[in-house]
Amino acid sequence: MARKFNILEHELVPVHKVLSIRDALRVLKSLRAKPENLPWLRENDPAARAIKAKPGDIVMIERKSHTAKRSIAYRYVVTG
Repeated sequence: MARKFNILEHELVPVHKVLSIRDALRVLKSLRAKPENLPWLRENDPAARAIKAKPGDIVMIERKSHTAKRSIAYRYVVTG
């Protein structure tokens, strides 16, 4: 029997988090952007599936950075 693997526990996969509507609106306002202007993340991406992201959600991705300690990016979840 195959063992389930949680992709989010892998050391090379950054932290992914679906933002609340309030947080998503705050981010969009601060970036002066519409959701579709953000880079896209497909709903069938393994990390998106792991956090149960749905089309229309905005996902925050937090990566470790040697120069800035941490780097935050936002992605708009789309169908596919």
